Amino acid sequence: MKAWERQLAYMKSQTPNTDPDPKNEAVWEESSGAQEQQQDAMTRLLWDSTVPGSYAKEQIILAAVQALENRGYTVPRGEELAEAGLKALADNDMLRLAELTQELWYACHTAVKDESAPYWNYTVYESFDQYRAALPAEVERLVAPVPLDDDCLDRTHAGWLGQIIGGAFGTAMEGYTTQNIQRTLGPVRDYIRRPNTYNDDITYELVLLKAVDRYGKAVTAADIGRLWAALIPMGWSAEDIALQNLKRGIYPPESGSFHNPYREWIGAQMRGGVVGMLFPGDPLRAARLAWEDGSISHHNNGIMGEVYNAVLVSLAYRERNVRTLLKNTLAFLPKDSEIYSVAEFAMNACRLHSNWRHAWLICEKRFERYNWIHAYPNLAAQIVAMWYGDGDFDQTMHLIGMCGQDVDCNAAQVMNALAVMLGKDQIPERWPAPFADTLHTYVRGMKQMTISGLAAWTVEMAKKLA
Repeated sequence: MKAWERQLAYMKSQTPNTDPDPKNEAVWEESSGAQEQQQDAMTRLLWDSTVPGSYAKEQIILAAVQALENRGYTVPRGEELAEAGLKALADNDMLRLAELTQELWYACHTAVKDESAPYWNYTVYESFDQYRAALPAEVERLVAPVPLDDDCLDRTHAGWLGQIIGGAFGTAMEGYTTQNIQRTLGPVRDYIRRPNTYNDDITYELVLLKAVDRYGKAVTAADIGRLWAALIPMGWSAEDIALQNLKRGIYPPESGSFHNPYREWIGAQMRGGVVGMLFPGDPLRAARLAWEDGSISHHNNGIMGEVYNAVLVSLAYRERNVRTLLKNTLAFLPKDSEIYSVAEFAMNACRLHSNWRHAWLICEKRFERYNWIHAYPNLAAQIVAMWYGDGDFDQTMHLIGMCGQDVDCNAAQVMNALAVMLGKDQIPERWPAPFADTLHTYVRGMKQMTISGLAAWTVEMAKKLA
């Protein structure tokens, strides 16, 4: 049946309402009033929001201007509109704030390329094939898939425990600087409050597993994206825009780049771990699926942040030396990419200093122009914590917390890799004890599951992809 035929039939099925007083005014008032309140609330969130886990404050629309400047663009009237918007917010002038919000989004959409910006000194990677061609031949020798046996299951179980523990530990500290964490909390070496497992990072990883379960080896970014739209009720920054794009029929890779100033933030980097667990010891295949998954919501360096963590976890199934693991993972970033320069800078800072704080201070200063949700300062934090943690679970957890930034995302990925390397028995019991093998999420149809069952499912999916 043609669309016009379907709609004509639908119209013919309708009959006029014969109620002499259908309370039409009340319907209008109730509907428009609810929409107005929702619109005001969403507008306010763009200018003033609170992170659910740590209660850090965010100004996500102003961070869009920052993100575009990081990517080598100038936002026309950006500072002027920001000042005006903050005044309207302070005055609770929601009509003016709505108008300024639209203007600032338009300014972001029409941002002007700054040819002199350092961003353009690096290659922009648009596809996996372009990325793969840029890798050195040495990465081939690092491909050594591990048997999908009981030891692999143990390490995958450990990986999920590490990721869940790291997320629960870090979510209470995300959005703060090292100085303020130290001054307020002191040296953090345990959960600072009762932990829980709610975390947006794992949300996207579970949907990826569901997509692999449904589509197997043929799974594509479009397949994963459709399940995002069906199973994930909300997102933030890059993922929020990607979800809007997906629901309007914009498929990857456009869903990750279209009107998305946050496309090089941490949102793809934070979900690389599951891909590494799907390809234990096979970093090139992990890189390929990470690229597919990352392209749903990110672009270029944002995607390669996910590739980095996927490779990190994949290699951790075979490598037992943390610093060698970091060195080998770096080889999977093209040397002419900006994200390579970030990782190399952090690695060099670690080599030059015997104290983690000195190395991190240098990184903190180097990446101060980037938002705390951007991929770059967080990748540096991962490297510093792993380098100086040197294979010790407790010390690595301590360091990734003290580095600040987007702590839950960083701790989840770092501790995933380290736990895979160490095995389940090497995780100190106090860390997983609060969860009693139970994972709670907000993914539709997957709101509660066992962690052991999740590990078994992941290995089953790895076999499906093998």
